[in-house]
Amino acid sequence: MMEKRVITVLLGGRSSEREVSLRSGAAVASALRGLGHTVFEIDPQKTLWTLPAPTEVVFLALHGTYGEDGIIQSEIDVLKIPYTGCNSESSRVAFDKVLAKKAFVAAKVPTAPFAVFQNPTSSWPSHLCPPVVAKPVRQGSSVGLQFVDHRDTLFQALSRSLEHDTEVLVEERVIGRETTVAILDNRALPIVEVRPKQGAYDYTNKYTSGATEYLCPAPLSPEITAAVQQAGLNAFRAVGGRDYGRVDIMVRANGDPVVLEVNTLPGMTETSLFPKAAAAAGINYPQLCQKMIDLALARRS
Repeated sequence: MMEKRVITVLLGGRSSEREVSLRSGAAVASALRGLGHTVFEIDPQKTLWTLPAPTEVVFLALHGTYGEDGIIQSEIDVLKIPYTGCNSESSRVAFDKVLAKKAFVAAKVPTAPFAVFQNPTSSWPSHLCPPVVAKPVRQGSSVGLQFVDHRDTLFQALSRSLEHDTEVLVEERVIGRETTVAILDNRALPIVEVRPKQGAYDYTNKYTSGATEYLCPAPLSPEITAAVQQAGLNAFRAVGGRDYGRVDIMVRANGDPVVLEVNTLPGMTETSLFPKAAAAAGINYPQLCQKMIDLALARRS
């Protein structure tokens, strides 16, 4: 029989993704209580927060800064309590889009060419041609994402992205099919293909009900499926990931995968992409939450 645990779910937090995190955390807490665990919910929105004394393991349902960037992981490390997901260093690398890109390149993971900007008046990079995408280096969930189709709109796009961070990554806008690969216990789950009904898969389409169609397993050939899943695994390993994560990957018309980024704390609402992939693999939502807890507890010894 499954041993009942005392679990603290950290949810909410301080980032621009706070509302999504609250939803993720509430769904996780409900599932864990349904399994018979004792569950506390803590919102580390303020500087001072503490874990309830009997906590045996922490479930991280945070997103964005002070969640995925490795800071809260390093704070929990001091407490010597196991927590779900990647450690502080791999979280830091994956969350910083430039560090992640460098890790991909070093590991020969297929990724788009890029440049980094700190100033909106910078000139167009010689090795990139429009269309390109501008992204704040240290934000998640498509926050500050800008598309640049013409050289004369780069200034405006950089200005908007720089509202969210001091650096902006500009990379080739890969034309193709949008997919994501969930990683669980060193295994790639069935691929989810993301099809926005209008425009790109930005923050609005991601969190507006009915705005995007999701296909899982993605209708790809066995050969392309294997290549995309392997690219996801390689990207996750390149940033030092452990236990679970989600890798966003574009698939070009010829079937070549192009890794965009690694999410170390993917959304955990019951309609999020990670649970969709798990369901396609025969893992229901409570089982998924329990697996995440089991992986964390396995490190306790």
